[in-house]
Amino acid sequence: MSVQVVVVTGAASGIGRATAELFADRGAKVVAVDVAREGLEKLSAVHGVVPLVGDVSTEETNAAMVDLAVREFGRLDAVVLNAGIGGAGPLESPGAIDRFDRILAVNVRGVALGIRASLPALRAAGGGSIVATSSVSGLGGDPATWAYNAAKAAVINLVRGAAIDYAIENIRVNAIAPGGTATAMTAGVLSHPTLGPAVTGRIPQRRWADPREQAEVIWFLASPAASYVTGVTVPVDGGLSANNGILLPPAFPGDAPR
Repeated sequence: MSVQVVVVTGAASGIGRATAELFADRGAKVVAVDVAREGLEKLSAVHGVVPLVGDVSTEETNAAMVDLAVREFGRLDAVVLNAGIGGAGPLESPGAIDRFDRILAVNVRGVALGIRASLPALRAAGGGSIVATSSVSGLGGDPATWAYNAAKAAVINLVRGAAIDYAIENIRVNAIAPGGTATAMTAGVLSHPTLGPAVTGRIPQRRWADPREQAEVIWFLASPAASYVTGVTVPVDGGLSANNGILLPPAFPGDAPR
């Protein structure tokens, strides 16, 4: 049986939008959550999608999204906790800690609240799946991105801990760690004349992902096909996290497999 009812946060754009559309295309009913009302209005035209404007760092929004799914569709099978914000700048810069607090509130607190809010409905359905969006930036450090690195690393261990706690109830908790993906958040890097090619050059597949490619892995983790998978974070990064960065891949182009 495929996923029937899913909540997707951060659904107005990027990976979240691609995920909401993919689930809807495959017959699921979707509650799409985001602070961006305009983006949600466009998504609400997709059959099977019900929008909810809200901030995932609040308990009220997390309770509302689960209640909406159960009220509209009678059950909840999966939750995709994808909402996230970026942030960069030196640790010593003015306002750095305020930005850090907000990044943690959305990227980590939002995941914790989403897990907690969804548990009763998933139990009532006999189990289900929770998928969070971490990042390859949670697997290592990036220049001037310490706050985002810390938040996405926290998501990885939050997923591990929650997976252990709820495995006995047939509630699986996993994450993806996207690498470079063409979204609004990364548009500045991708289009930068020197930074874009430099990042792309470190990806063994030598390209950035389409958001739909991230959504496909989320679909798998949320589906019964992944019924014995819990507590893992899957890098979806074209091989970026496999590259230690000493040399650009392939190291010896003349000898590269063809």
